[in-house]
Amino acid sequence: MKTVEVAVRDASGLDNSLVGVALMRKAFQPHQNGKPGGPLADAGAEGGEQEADSALFAGAMGRYKNPSSHRTVDFDNPIEAAQIIQFADLLLRQVDRAKDRNSS
Repeated sequence: MKTVEVAVRDASGLDNSLVGVALMRKAFQPHQNGKPGGPLADAGAEGGEQEADSALFAGAMGRYKNPSSHRTVDFDNPIEAAQIIQFADLLLRQVDRAKDRNSS
């Protein structure tokens, strides 16, 4: 999940002082009432979908990245560890799509 955090920071251009959940919330902040959202928020998506992206990324950081950043977390189930890696890969693909949207 650290790779996801780094990819979001790079793609969003946000400052290194933002980390974890705060970074995800800022990067994927939904567009509201004509106000621009976060740099990775999909302006073409419905508001609930934008909020879901923000929650998905923030939840991933809170659940899978933050605990292992602050203490030793034992993943005694190799299947679960593999699933977390696959989830991180899915999130990285979404970051790539957001970068593509912003570059066109």
